[in-house]
Amino acid sequence: MGLRLFSHPFSSYCQKVLTALYENDTPFEARLLEGDAAMRELAGLWPLKRFPVLVDGARTVIEASVIVEYLDVHHPGPVRFLPADADAALEVRFMDRFFDNYVSTPQQKFVFDALRPEGLRDPQGVEDARALLEAAYAWLDARMADREWAAGDAFSLADCGAGPFLFYADWTHPIDAKFANVRAYRKRLLARPAFARAVDEARPYRHYFPLGAPDRD
Repeated sequence: MGLRLFSHPFSSYCQKVLTALYENDTPFEARLLEGDAAMRELAGLWPLKRFPVLVDGARTVIEASVIVEYLDVHHPGPVRFLPADADAALEVRFMDRFFDNYVSTPQQKFVFDALRPEGLRDPQGVEDARALLEAAYAWLDARMADREWAAGDAFSLADCGAGPFLFYADWTHPIDAKFANVRAYRKRLLARPAFARAVDEARPYRHYFPLGAPDRD
């Protein structure tokens, strides 16, 4: 039995894994997580019901970053997502954590807050998330001044996550023109065929975005 990916096209963390799969044309079966039956199947694999989840024969792999590393080890292709050099790999992992913790996490605060009933919203938490995103954009802008990709010259695990996380972050708290390096990096990510494919596959689900998807990208 080949690879099976339990995911949803509109999920940023699923797009992270899809980008890695598409980069190397890795064959897999997509299991769309829409409807109760699909979610019950997911719960049988991972009771916390978070996704994506990758199944490879008898092995179940959970968490997007771990899945991409697993693909690099067990289903490698011409694009390697972690360099062989240990110090270079640490830089990739650091940047991966940066995009996860300081771009995706505050961006999702806006989304989750919008999904709450009016009386249970957390405006202070949203403002804190906005400040964190703004600080992350500023730090990343300086970091990307002399880099093509997140960890240097080669596309890596970090860029697989940066694509969807910056994509949705700019919808949520637009990246100001003063952060020209971040905007240029986001544009390069959108031009990358593997990520562009993930974005295109998610277009039918844009009405799910609770803040209102902008008429762009």
